Amino acid sequence: MTDLDTRAAPPRAPLLRRAAPALLGYAAVRALGLVVLAVWSAARGKSAYTLLTARWDSLWYTRVAGLGYGYEVRLPNGDVHSNLAFFPLLPWLERLLHASLPLSYADAGFVVGVLASLAAACGIFAVADRVYGARVGVGAVLLWAVLPVGIVQSMAYSESLFTALAAWALYALLTGRWVTAGTLAALAGLTRPVGAAVVAAVWTAGVISFVRERSAMHASGAHDTPHAPAHPSSALDSERAPERPRGAQEDERASSHAPSTTCTPGAATATAVASRGRVALGMLVAPLGAAGYVLWVGQRTGKGPLGYLDVQAGWRNGFDGGYAFARFVADKFTSIPSALAGVGLTAGVALLLWLYMTGVRRRQPVALLVYTGVVLALALCASSYFGSKPRLLMPAFPLLLPLACALARLRTSRSMLVTAVWAVASAVYGAFWLNGSGPP
Repeated sequence: MTDLDTRAAPPRAPLLRRAAPALLGYAAVRALGLVVLAVWSAARGKSAYTLLTARWDSLWYTRVAGLGYGYEVRLPNGDVHSNLAFFPLLPWLERLLHASLPLSYADAGFVVGVLASLAAACGIFAVADRVYGARVGVGAVLLWAVLPVGIVQSMAYSESLFTALAAWALYALLTGRWVTAGTLAALAGLTRPVGAAVVAAVWTAGVISFVRERSAMHASGAHDTPHAPAHPSSALDSERAPERPRGAQEDERASSHAPSTTCTPGAATATAVASRGRVALGMLVAPLGAAGYVLWVGQRTGKGPLGYLDVQAGWRNGFDGGYAFARFVADKFTSIPSALAGVGLTAGVALLLWLYMTGVRRRQPVALLVYTGVVLALALCASSYFGSKPRLLMPAFPLLLPLACALARLRTSRSMLVTAVWAVASAVYGAFWLNGSGPP
């Protein structure tokens, strides 16, 4: 064996340094969106900052931060809109910043949203870089930034905060940091109801880890050869695309040429027990956030574990398997003028499903597929206000990975042109949207 064969690959640059181009591009896109919104709003005699911080759900979050839970609005039709529908992590952070800095609750919500959007962008890059490489990571972040409703990422809403927690939880799973993944999943469960998607990803990955480790132990016993347990992330390494990025190949070469150590059976057993303990602890912690809040709402309303569902029903939110949404789309075909909207909605849903199936065919990580599948199911199969579905789908960033791979295959000049065009379109649509119907 030559010296070249035994020389380990050089270490990769730190994650933040690799993510710098993605974060700079993301900041530029968001700045463009805010500038266009400010100009558009000024032309209409409105305050862009009020649209970002003191309208729609932003008001509900600041009321929770300032007054706590218990506020509700009774509508003439009998519906009851209770602020118990809003999960507490964002209001808690707003209250913390308000107490620590000279900021109003609305200002604090805006600061949280902006900082969380940057954390989300970095987390999306980390996941995409881990699976496909840095170039795809940059593309994924930019595609997330130029979503038609991307302006929500700069609002005092919880989407950016949730996406940041979800992305970093998934990255922790991909790198075998089970306790970190479980903790972030618990925090995501305190942010939005869709936190169940992160919990499902942690639990699925944990079960796969246990099954594979058990299978490896049986195989080891059959050959009477003591084996150390697989790397904690090995349960998820079916994630890798058929063409692995250069960085991943370098990591593998480095690890394959690392000095070998001999583990005694006792040491291997201790390591396996510690590994299983971390997996179990991560799985145990993951659902505590969502479960704790839902149970607290049930106790406060006196309706037990189903109390939160009653609160959501007051907002006309529920889960009907997509029946209401299918009827909504079908009704668009009852007249010629609205048929184009029906075609657009149908094409949009078909695109989402195609992107998801593309991820399945390309063997994305199981954790990503489970997470994305649950987000899709909760968004498309809920009977909530249909105009909010694009916003509810925003955390499903793994759907963008196939598009990011296609963008990465273009020449840099062409990919920059495509991104710039979409950034302008997203900025214009965001300004038009917030000055019109806006998010519910």
